[in-house]
Amino acid sequence: MADRYVELKSVSKSYGGVPALTKVDFRCEPGRVHAILGENGAGKSTLMKLLAGVIQPDSGTISIGGQTVRFSSPREAAEQGTVCMFQELSLMPHLSVGDNIVLAAPRTRMGLVERGVYREAREALDLVGASSIPLGARVSGLSLSERQLVEIAKAVFRKPKLLILDEATSALTSELVETVFGVLRMLKAQGVAILFISHRMHEVDAIADRISVFRNGRHIETFDVGARTTDQIVGLMIGRSLEELFPPRRPPVPDTTPAVLDVSDVSWQSQLVNVSLAARAGEIVGLGGLDAQGQQQIMHAVFGVLRGVTGRIELNGKRLNGLQPPRLKQSDIGLALVPEDRKTEGLIPSMSVALNMRLAALGRAPFGLLDLNGNSDARLRQLIERLALTYGSLEDPVATLSGGNQQKVVLAKWLVLSPKCLLLMDPTRGIDLGTKAQIYRLLTDLAAEGMAVILQSTDYEELIHLCDRVYVFYRGSVAKELKGDQLSADALIAASMNVHLHARAQMS
Repeated sequence: MADRYVELKSVSKSYGGVPALTKVDFRCEPGRVHAILGENGAGKSTLMKLLAGVIQPDSGTISIGGQTVRFSSPREAAEQGTVCMFQELSLMPHLSVGDNIVLAAPRTRMGLVERGVYREAREALDLVGASSIPLGARVSGLSLSERQLVEIAKAVFRKPKLLILDEATSALTSELVETVFGVLRMLKAQGVAILFISHRMHEVDAIADRISVFRNGRHIETFDVGARTTDQIVGLMIGRSLEELFPPRRPPVPDTTPAVLDVSDVSWQSQLVNVSLAARAGEIVGLGGLDAQGQQQIMHAVFGVLRGVTGRIELNGKRLNGLQPPRLKQSDIGLALVPEDRKTEGLIPSMSVALNMRLAALGRAPFGLLDLNGNSDARLRQLIERLALTYGSLEDPVATLSGGNQQKVVLAKWLVLSPKCLLLMDPTRGIDLGTKAQIYRLLTDLAAEGMAVILQSTDYEELIHLCDRVYVFYRGSVAKELKGDQLSADALIAASMNVHLHARAQMS
């Protein structure tokens, strides 16, 4: 059994009579990175939860390290060497970074953490590239990418024999991703079995040894990395080709079309420096660049989250400076923001799907509510259908939905207000290809209907295939505006590094 550290035999799991996994046979070897690919509903999350002890199978057997197991909890699984980092982060925001990492560490008879444990926590942080994050920093004050690094450090700290990573790198820069991959290679050399879920194919190619594709709760195929082309893999995952992922490009909006959003010479502290950009009705305008170059800050400045912003921000000629989000979402202005972190900023996980959809409409409908069973919610029900939202009941907690369906709820929450300008911060981060395709079609349709769409994204393919124009940020300023034939991966990379293409060619 040395070549089969993890083995599932004919494992099935259903929820309320609906199959999530059907007679799955699967194995993962020690000292290898095994990627799990599939769209929403494919069974990836169910597989992870079974291995991590969150749920138990209805039938079949699970063996880890040659022993048949049936974990009753994640703690029991972790005690036997199985550690899982789920896509939706599990850190406690009110605790410090150090306390979050050592939560599961052994205690003395007095209930105290053993001596030296915090030193090990510090070493784990340094190992994953988080040396700048203090152990005493409160998690609530960290950025999404910093929280993701802390979560990875927490997993490494627990010295796993089986490490399960669900979209562990989705919020990280390419530089930090490579640092994390270095850690995974080190763990692999130590004999750790690693299951890696990611919707970023280039990451799978870079780190995985083998790939298993799941679809509709079934294990479709397993093969070595390089044995299938990307298009073949996408076809196995979603039943259609990669070319069908992005909608056809729309005709360009004439330069003479007036701007809906007009940002001029906006500065804030040292993080925004004289930023000017514009978006016309019917345009999808991208914001690109390396992480933390000002893209997030300009979105927050436009939506009234930041204080002390200088310069001019206008929407359809109306000055927005000094206005706050509750005022900006009103129908006479019509601004909406889909935030970067759906779990902590876009949703209240414990509340129902229906209540989460009502949140942005507070103050916009009679009594601040929408009646989901009456005529006043016609717009919302149209959006549920348009987004192809998959749910059991509108009264279920939104946390029970998949990541892609949670993001659809965030979109519906804002689109029910029929905004004139929609701001989106990395809206497809960590969701499957099928749901990405649905969101791409939605954004294209919204632009065709006359909405101005601002898309901040870390995915170059999104910027290239969806956007009419892209503003590339560098150190708080717009380094370059790209459009038409200028939009290419090379041009985006060069602009994000603030170098010219010919200079980049000489550097290489």
